[in-house]
Amino acid sequence: MPPRKIIIDTDPGQDDAVAILLALSSPEDMDVLGITAVAGNVPLELTQKNARIVCELAGKTDVPVFAGCDRPLGRQLVTAEHVHGKTGLDGPSLPDPTMPLQDQHAVDFVIETLRREDAETVTLCVLGPLTNIATVFEKAPDVIERVQQIVLMGGAYFEVGNITPTAEFNIYVDPEAAEITFKSGVDIVVMPLDVTHKALVTQPRNDAFRDLGTPSGIAVAQMTDFFERFDKEKYGSNGAPLHDPCVTAYLIAPELFSGRRINVEIETRSDLTRGMTVADWWGVTDRPANATFIGDLDADGFFALLVERIGRL
Repeated sequence: MPPRKIIIDTDPGQDDAVAILLALSSPEDMDVLGITAVAGNVPLELTQKNARIVCELAGKTDVPVFAGCDRPLGRQLVTAEHVHGKTGLDGPSLPDPTMPLQDQHAVDFVIETLRREDAETVTLCVLGPLTNIATVFEKAPDVIERVQQIVLMGGAYFEVGNITPTAEFNIYVDPEAAEITFKSGVDIVVMPLDVTHKALVTQPRNDAFRDLGTPSGIAVAQMTDFFERFDKEKYGSNGAPLHDPCVTAYLIAPELFSGRRINVEIETRSDLTRGMTVADWWGVTDRPANATFIGDLDADGFFALLVERIGRL
């Protein structure tokens, strides 16, 4: 099979960086048509810069990077420097990028690409808030049916919330964008906290990255060294969850993951539960299924894949 054509929509973020590195190290599985940045973990000025830093770390300066939306559709931007540090990539000391930022807006690039490529041949890998994707669908509804699939990191059910008691960060930042996306009719695969919290970077797993001895391996280890402090203190866990790499790993090795096809609705109105993914895991409503909601993964297989692929860079 030819590699799957993907666009990575992202707000790097250390775990976003690992997801991007995994994709860029897997050309037999993924053809990265471009990377689109959105405001999320840190403001857009930093996310577009961080995306280019990661491309240069991987030695993939030919991958075009585009800046997208700098704020949610109808809300003030909420960021997560308390997790990712002031740059979003705190931990390693990485040089500023020299590769250019593309002049075209990310939304226009996605629209143009979906219209140019054969229908249902481009997958959108969404690692941050869904602002860019919803804006694409609102601006050019003709491209919705041309999307092969959306694989996204966001939401939670059993694990409830990580930015509020009921909401996961990516969905909470722009719940209106999430609602538009989940109601679009596109085939959606969701990597919620329920699965990403099982992808824990324990000390032996982080040592495996560091022992690669490569710039990318060492940088990944330093990134997780930095942001694991927050998760260990918050959850009392043995390491930090690598949320976003679950998206790109799923496209390489879907057999590592398991879940259910269910209905997922987004709460946009309640101050108490805004951004909650109301996931009908037990099938107690008659609402039609609109997403595959992943609930478990083979963590050892996941980390073996990450180490092997990132070791190529």
